[in-house]
Amino acid sequence: MNTWWTSLKLPAKVVIDLYHAHGTSEQYHSEIKTDMDLERLPSGKFATNALVLSLGMVAYNVLRLIGQQALQEQKRLPVAERAPLPEGIFRRRLRSVIEDLMCLTAKLWRHSHRWGLALWQNSPWRGVWQRVYERFADKVVVRSG
Repeated sequence: MNTWWTSLKLPAKVVIDLYHAHGTSEQYHSEIKTDMDLERLPSGKFATNALVLSLGMVAYNVLRLIGQQALQEQKRLPVAERAPLPEGIFRRRLRSVIEDLMCLTAKLWRHSHRWGLALWQNSPWRGVWQRVYERFADKVVVRSG
């Protein structure tokens, strides 16, 4: 049995939901500090720290987007090609996204003035990575000159 004291004039169910949302907020805050290594800002100058934090937020949002997209693509893959994830996951921690999708074994190659990336054949994340990449590559517009 839990007992909570509050000065809010809200129904008990709403207060409990707000309390749980606060815990989720703390998880995101923890990811920014630890997984993004932004616990200590590098400078004593406000403008420098503001720039580092802004770039960190861009990286954070891109990694979160990739993590959520990976979960969706995982469900679309045939069972034999799926990455090893427990059932019922609705979001991935940044550390997991970085370890599983950003740190893949790959080889960058160049042949006939073309560049390519060859992913390790035995990677359990290969199928998910390819589908996430294709999803984002469809939205990228490349302009020449």
